[in-house]
Amino acid sequence: MQAQQGRRARTPSVGGASSLYSYASTTRTMSRSMKSLRVAWYKKPLVQDAFFTDIQTGSLMTAVFSMVVCLFTIATAILDIYCLGMTKPGVTHYGYYIMSFQFVYVGNGNVRNCLIVFALFSAIAAAALFVTSCILLKALRREIEKDMIPWLYSSGIFFAWRTVAIIFSSVVNDMIFGYHIAMCLFWIAFILLGALGWVIVYSLYLELSDLTKLEDLAHLRMGTMSSLNMTQSIAGSRPTTPHSTVSTAQVV
Repeated sequence: MQAQQGRRARTPSVGGASSLYSYASTTRTMSRSMKSLRVAWYKKPLVQDAFFTDIQTGSLMTAVFSMVVCLFTIATAILDIYCLGMTKPGVTHYGYYIMSFQFVYVGNGNVRNCLIVFALFSAIAAAALFVTSCILLKALRREIEKDMIPWLYSSGIFFAWRTVAIIFSSVVNDMIFGYHIAMCLFWIAFILLGALGWVIVYSLYLELSDLTKLEDLAHLRMGTMSSLNMTQSIAGSRPTTPHSTVSTAQVV
């Protein structure tokens, strides 16, 4: 009876509660690790191909397209600045023998200055984009994703700036002239194609970044395994005593 009472009076084991706590902590740790493995939507490739070709070829075409747009922008910006300067009140010019300046804005001076500023900064941005497009071509040839970053920034700024510029120009200019209509249509097409090209290059950049990370992990694992194997081989080649220490006894 005393033995039975002793068994009954004994406090229950806490092993079950601790196992529940350990299971809960393990579950929380696994959920946190799974959340850490999730990739944000902006870090995933936005497209898997360039509709009619692969994204690498599409990126090459985008780089060439950017260079063509840059040259076009510089040429039209120089023309706009020249025309706006020649139509300023009080300026004597003889350009009407070559071309007519009827399509040029001749209204408010502040608006004319704004048009000149838009054209000037568009030319500067186009020059910067042309340089980064050359860097992009080199990066695509060598598959160096870090060299794509300048083009991504410069192209995003350039096409955003040109979007604001073409909206302002289309509002203040008379859209009855063929030049303004053509510029508006051209830049709508250029901006849409530029946005599509930016998405393609960005997707390729993310893919190359993921491949680089995998290669770095593989190299790190190979280096770790080789160092462990080297350590084991060195330890196994040492003369040892039964107590696993280096023998210092002199051989007679």
